[in-house]
Amino acid sequence: MLLKEIIDIIESVAPRRQQEAWDNSGLQVGDLSREIHSVLLSVDVSEAVVAEAIREGCDLIVSHHPLLFHGLKHVTGQTPQERCVAEAIRHDLAIYSSHTSMDKALRGVSGRMAEQLGLQDIRILVPSPDDDRVGLGVIGSLPRPLLWSAWLKHVQQVFGADYVRYTDPAQSMIQRVALCGGAGAEFIPDAIAAGAHTYLSADMKYHDMQAAAGQIMAVDIDHWVSEHFTRDIFANLLQGKVQVKVAQSDASPVKVIVS
Repeated sequence: MLLKEIIDIIESVAPRRQQEAWDNSGLQVGDLSREIHSVLLSVDVSEAVVAEAIREGCDLIVSHHPLLFHGLKHVTGQTPQERCVAEAIRHDLAIYSSHTSMDKALRGVSGRMAEQLGLQDIRILVPSPDDDRVGLGVIGSLPRPLLWSAWLKHVQQVFGADYVRYTDPAQSMIQRVALCGGAGAEFIPDAIAAGAHTYLSADMKYHDMQAAAGQIMAVDIDHWVSEHFTRDIFANLLQGKVQVKVAQSDASPVKVIVS
């Protein structure tokens, strides 16, 4: 397939036009007319992921987080981003990212998190003004209530999380669940207003969780861990059209000592 055709498939689910204004989803490196035979999927574009793509003979990396958030003024190999760009160009490796465009799709990042957790009746938590099928975060319900401690264990098992940070529950049983992949602490008030018993996201600061206490059970996991199902979304879209591989070197940069 041509690179343009692969991008069209991804953007049929997560149109680039719906990304946040500050974002840089889309083609990072490459030629739209390039023939693509093998794709490596990742959350991040790191030097290790680029090296793996080259080693595995892949033509394209499809990532969730963009390699480039800001324009480069030079490519001299002084930063990881510069080295990734240089290696990609040297080896004719294309890079495409679907970030907040995929975050805002109903069956995107947050939607896949909800499905993996077994939520039902999933809908957008914070819809876009002109389309309630597009927006950030989702809310849904577990098939049956879980004791709050069982809910935490369920989250840890589903995501393979090394750690789970949380506030005391406002009630002992959890059924109505709101969540947002990545850094979504700003939507805690929306989760409370929607009647959620718990809100799951990443990168919550101390004062975010302090403000939630007594109103909703805030649950915080690693950013990368919250979004690693993104690779499954890409795989489902592209399997059968090109060879698809999941990057084995793709992992959270955050390491934790567990006592």
